[in-house]
Amino acid sequence: MQTLPGFRDFYPDDCARRNYILATWREVARRYGFVEYDGPILEPIDLYKKKSGGELVGQLFDFTDKGDRHVAMRPEMTPTLARMVAARERDFKKPLKWFCVPQFFRYEKQQRGRLREFYQLNCDIIGETSPAADAELIAVLIDSLRGFGLSEQDFVVRLSSRTAWQEFFTRAGGRAEDEYEFFQIVDKAERAPQEKTDAALARFGLTAAQVLAFMHSKDPTAELSPVVADLAARGLGAFVEIDYAIVRGLAYYTGVVFEVFDRSKNERALAGGGRYDKLLSLMSDGKVDLPALGFGMGDVVLANLINDTPAAKAKMEVWLARERACDLYVIIAKEERRGDALALVQKLREAGQRVDFPLTAAKIGKQFQTAEHLGATRTVLVGDEWPQVKVKTLATREEVLVPIEELGRL
Repeated sequence: MQTLPGFRDFYPDDCARRNYILATWREVARRYGFVEYDGPILEPIDLYKKKSGGELVGQLFDFTDKGDRHVAMRPEMTPTLARMVAARERDFKKPLKWFCVPQFFRYEKQQRGRLREFYQLNCDIIGETSPAADAELIAVLIDSLRGFGLSEQDFVVRLSSRTAWQEFFTRAGGRAEDEYEFFQIVDKAERAPQEKTDAALARFGLTAAQVLAFMHSKDPTAELSPVVADLAARGLGAFVEIDYAIVRGLAYYTGVVFEVFDRSKNERALAGGGRYDKLLSLMSDGKVDLPALGFGMGDVVLANLINDTPAAKAKMEVWLARERACDLYVIIAKEERRGDALALVQKLREAGQRVDFPLTAAKIGKQFQTAEHLGATRTVLVGDEWPQVKVKTLATREEVLVPIEELGRL
């Protein structure tokens, strides 16, 4: 029996690769002062309806539970985050810098870079209006990718502004209530035939040529200039380009927005996010009104890019080899010493060493083969020399006889 379409089995090697991604995300986010949080996998479906206006409902794994509640498996984290912050925002000093690495579920067509279950790094800053917060968020995003051995030759952050598009639309005579429909057209303008875009824009008195001309301008707006300057001061300017083709499809974005792409253009977007300054007010029915911004980075596209980038793949393999390896493999040369060997194994483990040993009697040669297979750095042979043991460094083949009470000092 196979897994359901769009879902994955994580065999040990697959699980190790997943853990590499999650561990790197956590390490970088913590370096930037973000603290980890989490929420439930199941939420009332009304939470997603309220946040997206029905946008996400068609992609949900939803059902009625045994309490006759209509619930959904979480497709993203922003609604849960907004709910949690709105409930206890007075308990926390602002700005909040929170991150999480949860598993999400979306019922959509699976394809390269998109599955129905995936893990995602979410980083959010809540309670800060300064463009320094936008730059900080983009910086942690860039460093999260650099943490995998990726460079400015491998990916780019495409930076844009919903505010700039709102001003463009207003100058053309557009009404605020039509903005979201306009953004949807702009979001598809580069991919759609020009005549189709012209037809969609006709009701606003705009043409595809006008939209594309603004889209392809590269000058940063007053909103974007301090963000670009901040990142340049950090030495991260080479990772960022102005690209007004990025508008982000979701309705709640309000200001600076961005998406990350591989330079080879072989993959879907690696990450995306921006400001959502009005969402907490919406989710709390006006009780809490805090500015906010965040991004999400999924593991599926990222894993593809790591595998296709030699330097990143090599860095991952070093981490995986280190994680797979045990520190010591205890070889039991004499079965009558098994009790002594077990006591030694337990003592070493309690001291923090990663230790393995043969569960049943085996030839010494086979035990050494097992140690090599497990990636052990050293073996400890328990035999005739007890209470001394023979310690062998497998890389150099050097052997030394050590009293067991001194073993922990090696």
